Amino acid sequence: MIDPIDGRLADLDERLFMPRELSWLSFNARVLQEAENVEVPVIQRLRYLGIFSSNLDEFFRVRVAEIRRLIVVSTGGKRQRAKELLATIQQRIGELQREFDRIQVGVMAELRRRHIYITDEKALTRSQLQFVEGYFADKVLPTLEPILLSDELAIPALADESLYLAVDMLTDQGVQYAVMEVPSDVLGRFVAIPRGKDRKGKVYILLEDIIRACLVRVFRGVFDIQSADAYCFKFSRDAEIEIEASINESLIEKMATSLKQRRKADAVRFVYDSAMPEPLLEHLRKRLGFGRYDSLIPGGRYHNSKDYIGFPNAGPKYLEFKPFVPARIPELDTSSNIFNELRERDYLLYYPYHPFDYVVDVLKTAAIDPSVSSIRICLYRVASNSQIVDALINAQYNGKRVRVVVELAARFDEQANIAWSERLTEAGIEVIFGIPGLKVHSKLFLIERMELGHVVRYSHIGTGNFNEKTARLYTDFTLLTADPVIGEDISQVFDFLKYNYRRPDYQELLVSPHTTREGLIALIEAEIENARNGFRAQLFLKCNNLVDRQLTLKLYEASQAGVEIKLIIRGMCSLLPGLAGISENIRAISIIDRYLEHPRVYVAYNRGNPKYLMGSADLMTRNIDYRVEVLCPIHDPAAQRMLQDILDQQWNDNVKARVIDSGQANKMVSSAGKATSVRSQETIHRYIETGKLPRMPQSDIRKPSVRRKKGHKK
Repeated sequence: MIDPIDGRLADLDERLFMPRELSWLSFNARVLQEAENVEVPVIQRLRYLGIFSSNLDEFFRVRVAEIRRLIVVSTGGKRQRAKELLATIQQRIGELQREFDRIQVGVMAELRRRHIYITDEKALTRSQLQFVEGYFADKVLPTLEPILLSDELAIPALADESLYLAVDMLTDQGVQYAVMEVPSDVLGRFVAIPRGKDRKGKVYILLEDIIRACLVRVFRGVFDIQSADAYCFKFSRDAEIEIEASINESLIEKMATSLKQRRKADAVRFVYDSAMPEPLLEHLRKRLGFGRYDSLIPGGRYHNSKDYIGFPNAGPKYLEFKPFVPARIPELDTSSNIFNELRERDYLLYYPYHPFDYVVDVLKTAAIDPSVSSIRICLYRVASNSQIVDALINAQYNGKRVRVVVELAARFDEQANIAWSERLTEAGIEVIFGIPGLKVHSKLFLIERMELGHVVRYSHIGTGNFNEKTARLYTDFTLLTADPVIGEDISQVFDFLKYNYRRPDYQELLVSPHTTREGLIALIEAEIENARNGFRAQLFLKCNNLVDRQLTLKLYEASQAGVEIKLIIRGMCSLLPGLAGISENIRAISIIDRYLEHPRVYVAYNRGNPKYLMGSADLMTRNIDYRVEVLCPIHDPAAQRMLQDILDQQWNDNVKARVIDSGQANKMVSSAGKATSVRSQETIHRYIETGKLPRMPQSDIRKPSVRRKKGHKK
């Protein structure tokens, strides 16, 4: 059996664990594969390049920043291993960036073939230059705030992940340097300009090239400028937020202070135009305080490729994915009272194949239903124009007791959640912020309704946020149920969030940090016991990330016992499938397609009477031990069947699925010898719409388990 690996940095040991950072880079490489895929519509290929870039920004702010902190606080061998990991990360990122550049050239060529052009200030015709100069004067110049660099004045805190121009000027007063932010958040990055007489189609110029074309006018009247050039750069800061303990400040005040400190946090990456003159580069490096463990990455003329995500489709609609129309549920559409429907049966929704409207409708109905007495909900991330928040405020105005748990520490949504909490409080709603040291990541609401003199609870348990926008982009499950036991458990979760000195006793739910770890281990150990007793045993796990050390070791143990294990992991996977004598019974895939795969579903064969868990918890130590997460059993046979059918289609995907293995090669799942192609996101859409499964091997997970004869090999 496996000997445990000691030490805090166990996941840096590649004998049994793939470092999660390298596994994450492998995930981003899968995104890059989609950008390269010529069968993907070209506008979507460009957006995949943007997604890759956006992902990499967050990777530096979170993962690379954490490795840098480990180097600082660790000693001896641990410190050396962390330094080696950082060096490997930097090498791999360099390889991926070169792949990005190569793929980008191909995508741009395909855009030109489709008569969509991105030009620069050097290629403008006279009429285009006149348009650009007018646009600059009217729109751009009023938004620019250049900062002259001098040794006497400190550089103010520059915005993390914004795009900047470093200006090198030769003036009547000698060489002068300046920096200024490119105001793409205000004006947009891509500006349509006249196409010219010799072109058909659409022509765009980047906002920074408009500034370059009119650069001298930025410093009008300040210098006599003989020459001026501008070079793009951006940097990433450590995104970790530390909240100081203080009895004199509210949590909102502490968070606001911490957000201000984030603007001054250590920079972990500096990406710059490789054509930037060495004296200017050295001046910026010193002034911005980059050290020996920071990543200084030379690149091309343009940065912040994440803006490709919002690139407009100026051509035919077929240049991007044809949108799927969400499937409606007749019972929920035609019912005169949605609570009557929920009381009759559970409803399992799967976004974006089902519309998120149903969740909004439940809350809007509750807000005006005289029989509803209270609503409790957890908000982690919500849309910028949230109908969910509007419904909660309306419920308060209609006399309901409304309690909202707002997670202020939702990374990169902290400022928005402060604003939401203030708006909810102003409406008279009870707002609480959970428990210090435990992020509230669960996706819950609970509605209490008086029916025939009794309180009936209607519950929501989901894998995704209450966010109308991401529900169109992420795949996620929602369970709507009137199960009284689940309702009681969820009520106890909300009580714990308010009175966290109490330790609830849950009947059905697995709740982090209380029971999730022991519950998942018990699920795995039961299958191990079945396998050792000669019965067929199987685990089918789908989640975003699998990096928890104890659960990984337990899955290795299950594989050694003969448990068949199927993993669908979108992102990080520290487990190494297919290791001789360790994980031979484990197979893992990852699916990258038009939607971001986001659900967490855990299934145990249980001798032909399968157990299904669905909820918010990934298989990460933070989700299991340091967050408030909820996993809920799925009991309804129709919901179980739907879950299994969806998992089976994903497991049989031979178009968009990649193999996860110890080599991290991201090879596509082979379609050789298979009767038909299965692109799961498309077949699932047809399945949700029609109820018909595609032709593919069917799961036998409900087949009764039979004890194997003695000596029979699994």
